Amino acid sequence: MQELLYASAMAFIIALIIGPLIIPVLSRLKFGQSIRQEGPESHYAKAGTPTMGGIIILIALIIPVLIYGGKSPEIWLALFITIGHGLIGFLDDFIKVVLKRSLGLKARQKLLGQIFMAVALAYIVTTYMGRGTDVWVPLLGFTVDFGPLYYVLIFLVLIGTTNAVNLTDGLDGLAAGTTTVAAVAYAVIAMSFAKPDLAIFCVALAGASLGFLKYNANPAKVFMGDTGSLALGGALAAVAVMTKTELLLVIVGGVFVLEACSVIIQVVSFKLTGKRVFRMSPIHHHFELSGWSEKKVVTVFWLAGVVCSLIALIILVASQTGGI
Repeated sequence: MQELLYASAMAFIIALIIGPLIIPVLSRLKFGQSIRQEGPESHYAKAGTPTMGGIIILIALIIPVLIYGGKSPEIWLALFITIGHGLIGFLDDFIKVVLKRSLGLKARQKLLGQIFMAVALAYIVTTYMGRGTDVWVPLLGFTVDFGPLYYVLIFLVLIGTTNAVNLTDGLDGLAAGTTTVAAVAYAVIAMSFAKPDLAIFCVALAGASLGFLKYNANPAKVFMGDTGSLALGGALAAVAVMTKTELLLVIVGGVFVLEACSVIIQVVSFKLTGKRVFRMSPIHHHFELSGWSEKKVVTVFWLAGVVCSLIALIILVASQTGGI
């Protein structure tokens, strides 16, 4: 338990300390965020705010994990998936912000990187960790063996989570706050499955995200960029896979799922009917354009994240005690 407290506190403090060191560097390098013109007018003032601040989260995460997380295969794999997605996001940010190519990495380039990460994750957990290809089904309380389709599931979990967190990162503090809540929930889940090293990874992730909030909360002094959002999504997905709770992640990350589904619904509706279901997607913009302040949207979504995590933990406890 002490290691959990130390790891989370260290990650939080490191983020607080290095934030004022890294943010001015990002500003001097002109790593400023561009704001899409079709977005809410209140966001125009954010143009030029330094991005790629996910570097702060990654540094604050890695150091305490290496110190307190032991040398278990789960720790190294979680770091590999997290850093790997962070690098994909960094390249995307660098191309968009520094090289001034608005689309960043091409879709197929980003997809290839994510496919590599998914295959590596699935291969390592099934071949070297004895994970198997079975998946626990929440509420129903039994497992289903996916066989070769397990690789497809891992890919969907990884690409779905990373892109959902990326879509959530549209308001000051929204993605960082919801990730903090989800990471705490997964620390509890990891402990329930007797994986203390993964729990340390999760609390360090929560501490780093919470420390980053000091500079990312409204009005944000820095944005995490794809560097941060893809890394955070990769981290949560990796932990879900290694705790055999891939489907439970859908509940823990309910806010992320809502954001992603709102985009899918909007696109499908517009293509089929020419009409939009929401004023703007992702759905946090819909609430903004409906008259909610940015701070209100973020606060409500944080609370929704807490509710989702509590529901997931209740389901987990009930299933372990025979209640479900």
